[in-house]
Amino acid sequence: MKLKLERPLIFFDLETTGLTIGKDHIVELCYIRLEPNGCERAETIRFNPGIHIPKESTAVHGITDEDVKDCPTFADKASELAQVFADSDLAGFNSNRFDVPMLAEEFAHCGIDIHINEKQLVDVQNIFHKMEQRTLVAAYKFYCGKNLENAHSALADTRATLEVLEAQLDRYADTLKNDVNFLSNFSQVQRGVDLACRFVYDENGVEIVNFGKYKGQPVKDVLRKDPSYKNWMLQGDFTLNTKQTLERLALKYAGK
Repeated sequence: MKLKLERPLIFFDLETTGLTIGKDHIVELCYIRLEPNGCERAETIRFNPGIHIPKESTAVHGITDEDVKDCPTFADKASELAQVFADSDLAGFNSNRFDVPMLAEEFAHCGIDIHINEKQLVDVQNIFHKMEQRTLVAAYKFYCGKNLENAHSALADTRATLEVLEAQLDRYADTLKNDVNFLSNFSQVQRGVDLACRFVYDENGVEIVNFGKYKGQPVKDVLRKDPSYKNWMLQGDFTLNTKQTLERLALKYAGK
């Protein structure tokens, strides 16, 4: 079943120097941008991350320092990519937990806000885990009846993710709606206020601290009773997106 779109939807996958958002960097980005009229644009871009690619990461994606030494940095392409990702929703495999926060962090380091909070985020892995509990390779075999060649190649993984979602729409037609807003909500595990889910929404839409000694308490209450909390987080080892979110919440609740 082909996706019904009201605005562009970008499937994307990242290969990185590691898994620590805020410290590691993107070495390869592949995206497939689908337009509501059915047109499609695909591109794979490699980046020089400016840091060493550990052998453990190379063992996963096959990309070495030598492979990217003459490639542009993410900052070199950031403005161009921001235009690609503008006015679109996002989709991927395990993307809500990793790829989306990593991408947003890279843009933030370049001083660019791609307005993640305004986008619908469809995580195909979360749909898969809710329905079948498998990996991408198994998902591709299960839903599409094909073996995933070149797994951990960004293009192969991205194309497979698109095909899996289309197959999921066919298989679960009674459960899933062919609508990006529905798929975004269905694929959420937590409703994060920030991408790292340091703050989450409760069932009433109230922003709640999701870690540490104040876990489970409303952000508004924590900021009021512990004025030093904001500065502690802003000076701590948190992602730029989390810090920006906290500053937005502090401004929202100032004087309340």
